[in-house]
Amino acid sequence: MRKISPEDSDADLVPQADLTDEERLWATFSHLSGLLGWIFPLGNLIAPAALLWWHKDQSRFVSDQAKEALNFQLTLTLAVMASVMLMYVLIGFLLMGLVIFYGFVMLVIAAVKANKGRYYRYPLTFRFIP
Repeated sequence: MRKISPEDSDADLVPQADLTDEERLWATFSHLSGLLGWIFPLGNLIAPAALLWWHKDQSRFVSDQAKEALNFQLTLTLAVMASVMLMYVLIGFLLMGLVIFYGFVMLVIAAVKANKGRYYRYPLTFRFIP
């Protein structure tokens, strides 16, 4: 079986056979760590950044998924900031609800894919960290 890299267009479809349970677990945690923003200010950014730093030399899969989670959380943070600014013209209230709903749904999908050992790319996400 050919190794799938995150650059492959269908990398999401084929699970990595050589991943350990621990790698899949840490990749799942990197996505779920975005929920820490609800408990700690900027926890949604600090946790995936810490996981990326911790696993950058240990596992390519975990590091890739932590980068993806961090990019997604940065994008969501910018969307929330835009929503807050748009609350002065009332459209921000609707936009904020949509951003929160989208963020939660995509986070759960990404965590499930990572737990299955699949590379996942969030749609509508700026790639701040390549």
